[in-house]
Amino acid sequence: MRIFLAGATGVIGVRVAPLLVGAGHAVAGMTRTPAKAGELRELGVQPVVCDVFDAGAVGGAVAAFDPDLVMHQLTDLPDDVDQIGDYGERNDRIRREGTRNLLSAAAAAGVTRFLAQSIAWKLPGKRGENTAAFERLVLDTGGVVIRYGQLYGPQTYYPDAPPPPPRVHVDEAARATIRLLDAEPGIVEVVEGAEA
Repeated sequence: MRIFLAGATGVIGVRVAPLLVGAGHAVAGMTRTPAKAGELRELGVQPVVCDVFDAGAVGGAVAAFDPDLVMHQLTDLPDDVDQIGDYGERNDRIRREGTRNLLSAAAAAGVTRFLAQSIAWKLPGKRGENTAAFERLVLDTGGVVIRYGQLYGPQTYYPDAPPPPPRVHVDEAARATIRLLDAEPGIVEVVEGAEA
């Protein structure tokens, strides 16, 4: 399968990419950071440096790769968990505008399989409404919404001890994602104690 992975250098993407390559898939990995292109090449991934907010560039990149599936693993979150509140609108914009651009690019390229990461816990107020609207965008186009529990393990906000549920180890989240490539449209929870 040919898979266009947006967010290939994120916490989940950097784990999913080598699993996909190892399973024999051809993978294009999108990152907005030119310096990360080399990391992707080392993983066996074709790097695509592109800003998800540039709809034309996203459309061109997806069309050029001609994928069977587009996977959306993009977020805009800080490295420091104490700053997460300051990044709410930035992350919501990725989910709102970035998702629309990826969905439009997929549709224009004739791609019918779309997987997107979401969260398995509820956010209050406007943040929760924005998450629900993002999920509806994906579901309305026949996509799969993957609701991950809070990630823990290396390079997460919880490297040493698990957070409260819903949670999932980041490596298990990546392995579960690979099992969802052929999932039926809808919502799937990837949390400890659930089968994906």
